[in-house]
Amino acid sequence: MTSHLHHEYFVDVRDDVTLCVETFGDREDTPVLLVCGLGAQLLTWPQGLCELMADAGHFVIRFDNRDVGKSTRLAGQSVPSPHALTDKIKEGIDIQVPYLLKDMADDAALVLDHFGIDSAHVLGCSMGGMIAQDFAIHHANRTRSLTSIMSTTSRPGLPPPRQHALAALLIPPATSPDEVLGRAMLVMRTIGSTEEHFDEEMVSELALEAFDRADSCPDAFARQFAAILASGSRREALMELKVKALVLHGSADPLIPVECGEDTADAIAGSEYVVVEGMGHDLPRKFWAQYMDAFQRVWAKGERQYRWRRDFGRAA
Repeated sequence: MTSHLHHEYFVDVRDDVTLCVETFGDREDTPVLLVCGLGAQLLTWPQGLCELMADAGHFVIRFDNRDVGKSTRLAGQSVPSPHALTDKIKEGIDIQVPYLLKDMADDAALVLDHFGIDSAHVLGCSMGGMIAQDFAIHHANRTRSLTSIMSTTSRPGLPPPRQHALAALLIPPATSPDEVLGRAMLVMRTIGSTEEHFDEEMVSELALEAFDRADSCPDAFARQFAAILASGSRREALMELKVKALVLHGSADPLIPVECGEDTADAIAGSEYVVVEGMGHDLPRKFWAQYMDAFQRVWAKGERQYRWRRDFGRAA
């Protein structure tokens, strides 16, 4: 694997929102846009995996969503705690939120604008998969392919997170390096891949790097959580998609159960559905080769469709 220099940018996507963006590879190569999950810094798309994508001939873009990492925190726009929000939803009470997942998808489109990119292969994990779905729905002409990983359509009636997994996710953020390692191990051993696939070294490295890079903000996490709850189901809109799509899910995911991946694949006509045995709610190195094989299949299909549309103005 080639070691790629990567670059950091700060991109103004709105008057009040600046996103931290990093890139790998040659800007002339085929663009790939990586979208992160709930409360997750861009580091959760591991550098080694980004470099594999760049080695395969892609210009790789990963970024901190609004309200996380080095991107703008929308301080002053408070929402109830995740527990209180969940209770309100169960009771059928409308919730007012600072932004929706669609707004975060629009942020991603503006990141592409910054680089003068008309369209990209869009991949998202967890909440990032939801944002990627919204990107494909609202920016279909800018989506060369969609890859939704460990994510969901948010259709009512789908299996909810396992209680122990949601409880782990909502553990308060760490305040010291020792604490951050303990919390990371507890959370990832609860929601991550099975023991034979668990990547303890990577979990430790990413946890410490994230702690050094930016602080965690419970209010910001709550705003992203609120955006998920308030955005509702995307299933009907996904049924109208005409883009090439891959849905990838772990068989052992307790946070977003595998049935949610099945529902996403069922909603998107012609999508490829890949279940990774033993994978939980993480991206351990042991699965990277399998991921890359699946990514490259959908990228090849998406490129053929993109070129056909560009040259002949119609879908392949």
